[in-house]
Amino acid sequence: MPRRKLYRLKLARRSLLLGERTLVMAVLNVTPDSFSDGGKFFRLKSAVDAALAMERAGADILDIGGESTRPGSLGTPATEEIARILPVIEALRRRLKIPISIDTRKASVAEIALGAGAEIVNDISGLGHDPSLADLAARHNAPIILMHMRGTPRTMQKMSFAKDVLKDVRAGLRASVALARKAGIAQSQIVLDPGIGFGKNYAQNYELIAKLPDLARLGYPLLIGTSRKGFIGATLARGGEPLAAEERIWGTAATVVASILNGAHIVRVHDVTEMVQVARVTDCLLNSLH
Repeated sequence: MPRRKLYRLKLARRSLLLGERTLVMAVLNVTPDSFSDGGKFFRLKSAVDAALAMERAGADILDIGGESTRPGSLGTPATEEIARILPVIEALRRRLKIPISIDTRKASVAEIALGAGAEIVNDISGLGHDPSLADLAARHNAPIILMHMRGTPRTMQKMSFAKDVLKDVRAGLRASVALARKAGIAQSQIVLDPGIGFGKNYAQNYELIAKLPDLARLGYPLLIGTSRKGFIGATLARGGEPLAAEERIWGTAATVVASILNGAHIVRVHDVTEMVQVARVTDCLLNSLH
């Protein structure tokens, strides 16, 4: 297993070292309709309480999203997205010690979030939805996470899958990086995400996890988000029915271990307490191999 390369992201108020240990990004969806936890943190108090609990559980980054991008979703107007995320970021700004990432495809939403205290942009469209997001990140010198998605949330599981998923993901990520670099985003401020579950079939998701060392050769830190996803539910199906999202914790744990051993720098998860333990033990195993 290859040794993870070290990277450093420069945030507005701090820096993050990637690769010395695995960083855990906690998911906070302030939406009524996300696939796993829609509605759970839609009220401000529940969202703030959950965020603080995630920090106490060991999260290194909090990723706040106001738009569901589950398969088949139609999108959320920017005004609604802002109305969902802004009060949460403002309420957490002086209470949360870990950095906030804004999970959005829209420059207008990211601009408000960065102004309110977010320090990282997480774009699941890899700049395919709103190219001006790259200009915004460059102006703020904010790190940006570029994810590969085949199609859109509405179409990604209906259109044909790539014949060669690794080739498709590699080409898509290179195109996203080119847009980011053209806008003036420093190479050192880019993180790549192969987009597990976004326009891939179940077998391709496993293939991407197994072949993360190939994606590491692109020269950027890697973020992996497998948490509670459909391919895990299908793998663990009972009586022909996929396992419910909240029951996929141990299947998720297996993918987190594999992702870390194959080079992931950041893992994006819902079940923070458990996955922090998984990441810490896996890091010890990884360190013992080098």
